[in-house]
Amino acid sequence: MQLQHIFNEINRVDPELPERMSSRRHAMKSFAGIGAKIGLAAMPFLIGSIFKKAYAQSGPSQGAVLEVLNYALTLEYLEAEFYAMGISKGTALVPAGAPANAIKTIGDHEAAHVSFLKTAITAAGATPVAKPNFDFTADGTFADVFTNYATFLAVAQTFEDTGVRAYKGRAAELTGGGDLLTAALNIHSVEARHAAHIRSMRKANNFGNVKPWITGKESGIGAVVQASYDGEELTTQAGVNIVNINGTSISAAAASEAFDEGLTKEQVLSIVGPFIVQ
Repeated sequence: MQLQHIFNEINRVDPELPERMSSRRHAMKSFAGIGAKIGLAAMPFLIGSIFKKAYAQSGPSQGAVLEVLNYALTLEYLEAEFYAMGISKGTALVPAGAPANAIKTIGDHEAAHVSFLKTAITAAGATPVAKPNFDFTADGTFADVFTNYATFLAVAQTFEDTGVRAYKGRAAELTGGGDLLTAALNIHSVEARHAAHIRSMRKANNFGNVKPWITGKESGIGAVVQASYDGEELTTQAGVNIVNINGTSISAAAASEAFDEGLTKEQVLSIVGPFIVQ
């Protein structure tokens, strides 16, 4: 989910990185199509090589970029472990068949992100941050998260919806980033599919009055997760009020559904903080 932060923060701390890698941005364009040419296992080493070539030696700018990678790794640890623990409970938590397959697939994505980031950080000459301890009950707020399927999916929805908004919140910082923006948007679309699928699973089980998308600032869960949804009720985009625009009948609910609103890095950290044991 948090690979978006990598691209956003790299561009923020060192906007000239793509140019240093290649005056024609060839390196990033090559990376975009690398999946058809090399195996997934080799990709982190390629990223490490790119960093080393882009920075002649270690320095504050490279250190800032690597700090962002470790930050992203911490968030990926959280999601990967959450889904792994859910699957480990077997059918006592997640029903067999399509539900279990979906949760395992999403969990596999998160585990792949963890492996990818750890290898990339090591290849760049740095040390991956150690996995912290997690409390998925959020200090008792979700006490039955691994014994109650409804609670498990509610927490999963919150993680995924938060991730989608995290991508949106920082995308503007990639303006002019070209290939970096493209890569971030590619990841963002997959996270949105995760969120929609988890929401559909909750709806199918009558676990909440939810749609595959967010309406207003409704979570379908309750006040305990409201921070992940506040701000989604906006109906104005780029200074234009979408409600009944150009004489078309568009409700406030529909206008809010048509656009996702972003979350800042600080807001995301505040949301996931209760799940991380200090």
